[in-house]
Amino acid sequence: MKTVTLASGERLDASMLTREGVLPADITAAAQQIIDAVRAEGDAALRRYCCDFDGVDVACFRMAPEQVDAALDQLDPSFIAALEKAAAQIRDFHEREVEQSWFTTRADGTMLGVKVTPVAAAGIYVPGGRAQYPSTVLMNAIPAKVASVERVVMVTPPQRASEPGACPISPYTLAAAKIGGVDEIYTVGGAQAIAALAYGTESIPRVEKITGPGNAYVAAAKRLVSGDVGIDMVAGPSEVCVLADATAEPAVVAADLMAQAEHDPLAACYLVTCDAQLAADVTRALEVLLPASPREEITRASLDDQGMVVIAPDMEAAVAAVNTIAPEHLELHCADALGLLGSIRNAGAIFVGAWSSEPLGDYVAGPNHTLPTGGTAAFSNPLSVDDFVKRSSVICYTPAGLLADAPATQRMAEAEGLWAHALSAGLRRRALEEGTDAVSTEALAAVDLTAVAWPGDAPETVAAGADATKAGR
Repeated sequence: MKTVTLASGERLDASMLTREGVLPADITAAAQQIIDAVRAEGDAALRRYCCDFDGVDVACFRMAPEQVDAALDQLDPSFIAALEKAAAQIRDFHEREVEQSWFTTRADGTMLGVKVTPVAAAGIYVPGGRAQYPSTVLMNAIPAKVASVERVVMVTPPQRASEPGACPISPYTLAAAKIGGVDEIYTVGGAQAIAALAYGTESIPRVEKITGPGNAYVAAAKRLVSGDVGIDMVAGPSEVCVLADATAEPAVVAADLMAQAEHDPLAACYLVTCDAQLAADVTRALEVLLPASPREEITRASLDDQGMVVIAPDMEAAVAAVNTIAPEHLELHCADALGLLGSIRNAGAIFVGAWSSEPLGDYVAGPNHTLPTGGTAAFSNPLSVDDFVKRSSVICYTPAGLLADAPATQRMAEAEGLWAHALSAGLRRRALEEGTDAVSTEALAAVDLTAVAWPGDAPETVAAGADATKAGR
């Protein structure tokens, strides 16, 4: 792991990090070609890409319900129990995020508010490359269902059958889909799956929102279809940052760094500390633990190429370094971990105290493990129920409310040179002040419409309307 030692008064600068925030141009171009082909050819393109990329000839993309039900029957009851425990705790956490529509009424009767509506259909992408991720199914499907999304669709790459007639999707993934409430499952992955969800094919109706992690081609495809369909985020490699003081146990810190590093050679692991001896002890612990890992090659590559140790002169500089990194996962292995929580500004998920193992958050704690990466925790949020709903502002004026707000509206429209904006409010105002016949087409034919739109209200008239509005709040 690279070591950066900060001098007294020095702060970690973002330029010291080794992140790559831009998807390579060749991957983006390849993803665009795949999207264009799926839009033009539909299922035929999906079948071709399944053969080319996955080595699987798919006759029917949609999994039959009986195949999904059968997955639960062939799995160990202890795994099913673990899935059900995780699902219950994830559901309980996300139910606390649900926002209700709300309305308020001013004294003049004007009603304002927000109407919350779930998206009609959501597509969740579940990777199927280096490993199987039933936890990803739960983390994406459950908040969608809690949000009352009617149609939750899962896409995941088909696997080569070990024997004729074998199921093309891991039974662990199918069991999670059943428990998580997924409505439809399709055996298609990669950028082609994102294109199918975004635009639809003969077999796969389009959705309104796409969530879930994937490889660089999936990330590029999500970015390319964004705007035609909603997406959660463009996720990069997994990250962890451990902020540790002298009270931390080096072997535990080392294991926690390895827990992220084993995901991918590009996973980023950071250790931030004020204690140089702890940093040395963690490095020594890594050399004891790494040879025992069945994923040693991946884990070591991540730590060697993407890992960083930051030795800060004091805790203030250490916390500042954490906020600069803005990690996906942050662990606080400090004596006063809870006391430090308030100073943490940028992190996707914060694990407070030595007992809060990050893998607990990956699987069963309840908060979502789909988190902002690559420093985007500085301005982004974890996946939540909010990602599966839309908010519509509701504005319902009464005549009294119109009279109170029209003068200020017309004055602001005049300042912006938007005549019809002012006229829209002015006609209603005229109807109330002079009678409904005053805005008939015939009556307006002989009227100076500019005077209706821009009546030149005195400041006190505008202020009176503003005061009336304030009084109604």
